[in-house]
Amino acid sequence: VDGPAKAARGEYCDASKTEFPCAQGKGYYGRGAIQLSWNYNYGPCGRDLNEGDLLATPEKVAQDQVLAFKASFWYWTTNVRSSFKSGFGATIRAVNSRECSGGDSTEKAVNRVRYFQDYWR
Repeated sequence: VDGPAKAARGEYCDASKTEFPCAQGKGYYGRGAIQLSWNYNYGPCGRDLNEGDLLATPEKVAQDQVLAFKASFWYWTTNVRSSFKSGFGATIRAVNSRECSGGDSTEKAVNRVRYFQDYWR
């Protein structure tokens, strides 16, 4: 919801990740089914999926439905899958570490667990 506004303030760009430099005027906020975020995810995702330079064209993830799901699968297999056996909390942390480290409201994390429990009932 507030991704474009945060991107305009320079959020979602980690300049210390010099291998994947941010392009001027581009925002690396959440797009796709798992919400691909940050330059250090857009860069390797585009490279690994042979989708070109997603640092220069991050909007492609929102414009191309197939790419949106490819990016989500890429993120899952690259960053989340290895923590899956450690439980739901570890999976939440792998998807969005801010929910488990106090960066986002605790209510969001509690709601996510509640949704999961309701789904499996």
